[in-house]
Amino acid sequence: MAAVIWLVLGVLLVAAEVLSGDFVLVMLGVAALGAAGASALGADALVGSAVFALVSLGLLVGARPALRRRMTRGLDHRSGVEALVGGTAVVVARVDGHGGRVRIGGEVWSARSIDGRVVEPGEEVTVVEISGATAVVLSGS
Repeated sequence: MAAVIWLVLGVLLVAAEVLSGDFVLVMLGVAALGAAGASALGADALVGSAVFALVSLGLLVGARPALRRRMTRGLDHRSGVEALVGGTAVVVARVDGHGGRVRIGGEVWSARSIDGRVVEPGEEVTVVEISGATAVVLSGS
């Protein structure tokens, strides 16, 4: 009977997390499911309560901060071509307003200068935008 109570409590807490979104109720719900498992294996109420307390503490102190960091880090994470904008590139073939080639992170991209300036090989430029398969760059000088 205790296992069923812990199971119902665990499911309710995990479901209530949808409304809260703070990763507290889901940690308590998982701890309750752990206590349900202990009770189902024949543990008495005191052992089930101890399992709940220890798993809750462990999840709230250990897992919750890591999950929160991961979730907040994802808000400003850029990937793909977005991650290239603002970075530096090295000119490998003369770049002007019509074309050229730059190396961005080990890959060679077609490029053009945003202001029409001529940039010689070996110089560093800043990637302003990615337009299709072309890096639009700005000379540092």
